Amino acid sequence: MSKRIAAKYKINRRLGVNLWGRPKSPLNRRDYGPGQHGQRRKGKTSDFGTQLMAKQKLKGYYGNIGEKQFRRYFAEANRRKGDTGQNLVGILESRLDAVVYRAKFVPTVFAARQFVNHGHVTVNGKKVNIPSYLVKEGDVIEVKEKSRQIPMVLEAVESVEREVPDYVNCDPKAMKATFVRVPELADIPYPVQMEPNLIIEFYSR
Repeated sequence: MSKRIAAKYKINRRLGVNLWGRPKSPLNRRDYGPGQHGQRRKGKTSDFGTQLMAKQKLKGYYGNIGEKQFRRYFAEANRRKGDTGQNLVGILESRLDAVVYRAKFVPTVFAARQFVNHGHVTVNGKKVNIPSYLVKEGDVIEVKEKSRQIPMVLEAVESVEREVPDYVNCDPKAMKATFVRVPELADIPYPVQMEPNLIIEFYSR
């Protein structure tokens, strides 16, 4: 899987939330941070700390995007017309790996990144192996025919753990999905509360 797969639940414990809402998360059993100092009593979080945590949650949710790339997404969201926070989550949900995850072709965002990277997906009939590729409204994302029997894919498609949101029109039998529209914050099925307004404050300091 991706290089973060073994440590993905450490992100959960460090942030103190079950970021992907998965029943397997060790946070369900140990609701404190990893490491020998994980159980220390926490003091009051500063405004900066709260803003930083909001940023880390959103970054972590999408497979722990790098800071430089995340900052570019923020700059693009800020450049576009409308609400910067809404624009930011809209850009993140337009990533090809995010759409593959939303369509339930794979079980996790980490698996989605690797799945795209390994060339198992096409966009409008053309192979795209860049997880950060931004899909447009009306684009058709499809699992390649030879990749449809991968056990991970079959399990994910049949899983009842998540629902496909209404901004992705999915045909699970054909393993094909259409990106209907760029969602707003309220449309995105985050298992935890995301606060893009705090991220705007963080980068506006």
